[in-house]
Amino acid sequence: MPSRRARIKDIAELAGVSIGTVDRVLHDRGEVAEKTRDNILQIVKDLEYSPNVIARALKSRKKFRFVSLLPEPTDDSAFWIKHPEGIMKAMNELEPFPIAFSQVTFDLLDEKDFQKKSEKVFDLDPDGVILAPIFKTQATAFCNKLTKNGIPFVFIDGYLEDTDFLSYTGEDIFQSGRVAGQLVDMVTPADKDILIINIARNLMNVHHLNKRMQGFMSYFPHSGRNKGDLISMNIEDPVPLAITAELKRVLRINPGIGAIFVTGSKSYKIADCLESEGINSVNLIGYDLLDRNVYHLKSGRIRFLIGQRPDEQTYKGVRKLFDYLSMDKVPDKMEYLPVDVVTSENVQFFI
Repeated sequence: MPSRRARIKDIAELAGVSIGTVDRVLHDRGEVAEKTRDNILQIVKDLEYSPNVIARALKSRKKFRFVSLLPEPTDDSAFWIKHPEGIMKAMNELEPFPIAFSQVTFDLLDEKDFQKKSEKVFDLDPDGVILAPIFKTQATAFCNKLTKNGIPFVFIDGYLEDTDFLSYTGEDIFQSGRVAGQLVDMVTPADKDILIINIARNLMNVHHLNKRMQGFMSYFPHSGRNKGDLISMNIEDPVPLAITAELKRVLRINPGIGAIFVTGSKSYKIADCLESEGINSVNLIGYDLLDRNVYHLKSGRIRFLIGQRPDEQTYKGVRKLFDYLSMDKVPDKMEYLPVDVVTSENVQFFI
């Protein structure tokens, strides 16, 4: 292992050539004798040389404009509060570079608003985009337009396979659903039924919830010990009265339910309902370390939460765009983050 970082000057001295010759070989420009080229490349390998890409990026001083298109953080969609923190962390680290960042948000429950705000992104003339593709149809059309205009984009929180995205950072959605299935299976009697709850106005267009549900259901036929029924329901209106009415109806019709899996971050809404109805015999599993979810986790109303590291997703998204645009560094297409299983006993390490 070299004791210090190798320089072009070191390579030139060892090869007995000029710095200019080494530079031509490294950047594949100009004529260099084949024997000399092979010798230089071998020295580069032996010294584990890599160019000082940060210095190169600083020297170029090219200005970039990044734009994020993410759901608007609200009391009812608090999961999205953490994402801007990751963006700010990355921007603070990249402060020496001329980068402008604009954040565009859309209504998590409104597909038309997503479409409207996606047009605003183009008005900002971005060099790169960070995107949460919540609505499959509208997001696909937006991504295709980005590709047509030569604008690289990275996904967080989910990805669309049939688009030309630069990289995805986040959970393996299907596999996290299977993890949730295993957790439910571990704590629920084998003869009890399991209720899967989606909270979405147009479930078929919210691909990440569908994929989690598919992963969850796939666990039981071959791996699970539970032999009860898998019952799925979708709640289109997330207001408490509507949720309570629908949940009470389903529990009345299906008295054998022993566990509930909530595919999104609104587990606390189900926990609130169970608490108000005095129901203590149902295991509840859901997603994300929202304050209200954590409250119910600590009280025992929620058995497990699965964390998604939202700030890490956006932080890495910004860094990948920067590295790609300023240094031609192509990131791994898929970067799956760990599936964090959080209980009342370890939650303090995640918040």
